[in-house]
Amino acid sequence: MEDDSLHDDVLSQLEDLRLTPQRPLIVSDADEVIFAFVRSLEGFLLDNGHFMDLQSFALRGNIRDAKTREAVSAEMVKSLLGDFFSERTEQIEPVDGAAEALAALSERAQILVLSNVPLDQISARRRALVKNGMDYPLIANIGRKGGAMAYLAERHEAPIFFLDDIPHNISSVAQKAEEVTRLHFIADHRLRDLLGAADDAHVRIDDWPGVRRYIEDSLSQQGY
Repeated sequence: MEDDSLHDDVLSQLEDLRLTPQRPLIVSDADEVIFAFVRSLEGFLLDNGHFMDLQSFALRGNIRDAKTREAVSAEMVKSLLGDFFSERTEQIEPVDGAAEALAALSERAQILVLSNVPLDQISARRRALVKNGMDYPLIANIGRKGGAMAYLAERHEAPIFFLDDIPHNISSVAQKAEEVTRLHFIADHRLRDLLGAADDAHVRIDDWPGVRRYIEDSLSQQGY
C-alpha cells in the first residue's frame, strides 16, 4: 500500500528546484489534469488487443481483453500501463485550456508539475510539456503526494495551490500540508461522473478557465 513518506528519488529532485519562497506556487498533477491520459490510454489499448470499459474510477477491473471481454488481471494492468508510458508518454495530448491558463497564471505564480510518471519517462514527459507550451519544472513523484507537498510547504512563504484528480493524493496533502489550497480536477467527462468531489479538497473544478479564475481571485484576496 502506498504511504505518504517522501521517497529518496523524489527528495533529490526537490532539492534541485530553484523556487522563490515569497512568490505563490501552483503545483499541478499531469495525467487527467494537464494531459488527457485516459483518452490516450484508450487508443493504446485498442491498438494492443484491449479496451477500456469505464465503470468505476479505477483502471483495475475496467481494462478488458478485446476477444474474451473479460477484465484483465492486476498484473496485466501494470504491464499495459508500463508499455503505454514507454511508448506514448510524449504523445499524450494536452487538456483543453491547460497551456493558456497556466501561461496566464505564471505571470502571478510559479508553476510546478508533480506527476507520478515512471522515473524512466521523465525526459519524455518534459518534452511533452515543452512541445505543448508548458515549459515548467517537473518532479516525478513516487507514491502519494503529501510528502512532496510537505517539503515544499515547509520552505514556502506565499500561498500554494495543488491540483490533482485522485482523492487519495488530495487527502495525503491535507494530512501532510494542510495549509495548501487543494483543487480537485478531473479532465475526462466520463470519469467526472463516476466520482464526486474529494472529501479533502477545498473546491472541485474540472475546467482550466475555472481554475484560472479561482486561483486569480484567491491571490487577489490574499494581496498577491
